[in-house]
Amino acid sequence: MVSTQLQAYGDQVMNRRTRLLPLLLGLFTLLTCASAAVPGVESVVVIGCDGMGSLAFLETNAPVMHRLMREGASTLHARGVMPTSSSPNWASMIMGAGPEQHGVTSNDWETNRFTFPAIEVGPEGMFPTIFRVIREQKPDAHTACLHDWDGFGRLLERSTVNHVEHVKDAIETAGKASKYIKEKHPQFLFIHFDGVDHAGHAFGWKSPTYYKSVELVDSLIGDVLQSIEDAGMGGKTLVLVTADHGGVGTKHGGESLAELEIPWIVRGPGVAPGTMISTPVNTYDTAATIAWALGLKPPATWIGRPVTEAFKP
Repeated sequence: MVSTQLQAYGDQVMNRRTRLLPLLLGLFTLLTCASAAVPGVESVVVIGCDGMGSLAFLETNAPVMHRLMREGASTLHARGVMPTSSSPNWASMIMGAGPEQHGVTSNDWETNRFTFPAIEVGPEGMFPTIFRVIREQKPDAHTACLHDWDGFGRLLERSTVNHVEHVKDAIETAGKASKYIKEKHPQFLFIHFDGVDHAGHAFGWKSPTYYKSVELVDSLIGDVLQSIEDAGMGGKTLVLVTADHGGVGTKHGGESLAELEIPWIVRGPGVAPGTMISTPVNTYDTAATIAWALGLKPPATWIGRPVTEAFKP
């Protein structure tokens, strides 16, 4: 009799477990896949400095970026992707994936000219960028991109961005970006500076001229930060400063750490001040972090992960 009752009880437990297991798995999937917005983050401004590898911080007086590092979270050991050229790395930064996924393998890439196709292609024949993710999930958000290098503009879906503009140099780019921030208060703005890369190619990645170029961009970043304050967005904006690659001699594209390692600096609501990020950071984690901070669900084809160590628990 006792054994029969125990058997019946065991059957009830197993039946309950069988019914609960799918519910628990579903809840686990929901919790692990959902993107929870960082409290207080209403806007994101990304400042990308072409050619400004982490070695730029060795001999440079860059007070603005060093202040951002003290006030926010940072690492000088973030990594780009191979090859260490501009298009694959800028694409990876805004596409949340590497060349193996998005198919941008060189500066010769075009939507109708590539070595192999992307594993996912959107309406404009491109792998999904953070601009597309924002437009689809926050259709009323105002987004913009001001880029110093003409090639950057072909890496994003034009129909998803309110304003895209190629500006001729870093100084004018900073000026237009500052004006745009004050007038439009964008929810997402990507600013691209190209002068540091030009200095590296012309004079060398460890030349005095190269370091002076970094210091100029540092001061221009200061102008952009001031415009964010003047626009009343200071306490609500996540600012992220990073780069595509470094260089060796007067070139890049190789496999050295000097070319591969880039700075990754973030400051704003929810960021833990003074944090030196110890977990590995890849350039494609940038898009994932932006999506996570804004509470957006990333595409399934993204491989980037949000850099949660940079934020307060």
